[in-house]
Amino acid sequence: MELRQKLILASGSPRRVDLLKQAGIEPARLMPMDLDETPQKSEHPRSLARRLSADKAKAAYEAIRQDVAWKDGYILAADTVVAVGRRILPKAEYLEEASSALHLLSGRSHWVFTGVCLIAPDGRLRQKIVETKVRFKRLSGYDIECYLASGQWRGKAGAYAIQGIAGTFVQKLVGSYTNVVGLPLFETMQMLAGEGYDVHTGWTEG
Repeated sequence: MELRQKLILASGSPRRVDLLKQAGIEPARLMPMDLDETPQKSEHPRSLARRLSADKAKAAYEAIRQDVAWKDGYILAADTVVAVGRRILPKAEYLEEASSALHLLSGRSHWVFTGVCLIAPDGRLRQKIVETKVRFKRLSGYDIECYLASGQWRGKAGAYAIQGIAGTFVQKLVGSYTNVVGLPLFETMQMLAGEGYDVHTGWTEG
């Protein structure tokens, strides 16, 4: 039973690790998959999240399938996409990208899509797409300037992390908050439990 409780997270995201720990789950192994995340031509944001989460899970599965020590492990992957309409906002790496994204998000609603993909020990794949609608307040030039100076936008889809300073920008949120952080906990726990993973194991005190 212990072997079947091994969870491999196909991500190096500290936010996803923290969310799993919040749910009482300690990943046994982190396996970030270095894949090309460029959207395909005319690809819908929802489709991109679905495709990338599946690709990451499958890549991790192929990497460990011959390793007997991990043959009974569960593989969990996720990918979060931020979009305004059909326009996908990339993970901001440069100041200009972050500034452009924040100006676009200012005073309007956007969507956050997270694809969650689980591969069970028997190789069966399950997938879920979760979406959340987020509305930002109208950001002043000073708001944006100060947020850019914080550096919290680096490497973040849409150039913001809701669990940080940018949480003060959120005027309204419809859907899952943890989805915006990077891993929708309710749906993830439902998927794990549905495939026989005991999500309550880590709840015992001591």
